[in-house]
Amino acid sequence: MNPKLKGTGFGWIDVDEQRISHDILIRLDGEVTKRKKKLSKEIYGTSHTISQAEAEYVYEEGAQGLLIGAGQFGRVRLSPEAAVYFQEKDCPVTILPTPQAVKAWNFRHSQLIGLFHITC
Repeated sequence: MNPKLKGTGFGWIDVDEQRISHDILIRLDGEVTKRKKKLSKEIYGTSHTISQAEAEYVYEEGAQGLLIGAGQFGRVRLSPEAAVYFQEKDCPVTILPTPQAVKAWNFRHSQLIGLFHITC
């Protein structure tokens, strides 16, 4: 069962009945894990640009798309290499500010991976 996202604010996201204070990745099976943003920080010096290495870690066979909560102010973006990677995998990416992505997550109708940045 996929988790329900109940809200977000700067530095937190509520998943089911738990408040989490770090970026999260939601797998196809509903598992919620801490985002491995070091995969992008090592290359770009920031977690606001998703690297191909992080894209490869995030992607799962069978995903019908990736929903990215790009932060409270929508600052997260895909690197050109990550965009090509997802395109080659036929995995459409939707990037929204995290508050809008939380709402979209709860009303999705397909098998999505979720990546949520909770600060800027």
